[in-house]
Amino acid sequence: MSTRPGGSGIVVSPGMPMTDFPHYVDIILFAMIAAFLVLRLRSVLGRRTGNERRREMFIRQADASRDKVVALGQRANLATMPPTTTAPAADSVAAGLARIRVADSDFDPAGFLEGARAAFEMIVSAFADGDKARLRPLLSDEVFAQFATAIDERMAAGETLETRIVAIKSLDIVEAALARSTARVTAKLVSDQINVLRAHDGSVVDGDPQNPIEKTDLWSFARETKSSDPNWVLVGTASA
Repeated sequence: MSTRPGGSGIVVSPGMPMTDFPHYVDIILFAMIAAFLVLRLRSVLGRRTGNERRREMFIRQADASRDKVVALGQRANLATMPPTTTAPAADSVAAGLARIRVADSDFDPAGFLEGARAAFEMIVSAFADGDKARLRPLLSDEVFAQFATAIDERMAAGETLETRIVAIKSLDIVEAALARSTARVTAKLVSDQINVLRAHDGSVVDGDPQNPIEKTDLWSFARETKSSDPNWVLVGTASA
């Protein structure tokens, strides 16, 4: 394409097809559309949609293993609370959960149960291993003191605790309450476990290393809703 000196029009060179000019228009148009879409995409990605990953409710440890977990044995029901003789009405549980949600807008029952399962596995594993450092941030002061005493007594006797959770068959919230600003939720865990307590020479003191038994545990967790710490701690255990 060239311009003729002194002229006002555009002269098309003989070697340039007339059809090339519309192609330049198409390219410019597509570039403008692409630029518009990029700007729109950036504006959407910069907004919160409400689907962001929810805040973790329990402390999670990177070395916690789901393939090898250890549960409290028959001698390990230390931090006890009065067992529930009758199941609370479903509407009372729902009302308790609703009050907690008002005090803590981030509270989610499904997320709580997910965290409670992980906490159950981590706590029983650390207890069997005698690992007080792992237990400390997961337990209340009172419960930790009782667990630590049991660990010390077991170690002094030269005994070892072996427990394997074969399966967690069910996990449900059975109690929920808000006392002032403290939320307390009790989870009922039904599991098949193998519990074995061995003496210093490896002989079995209690339990069956071959056959699992069904256990029903009631674990209560609490959290101060006004605290910036999102983690729940174990405040009581019982076996039904």
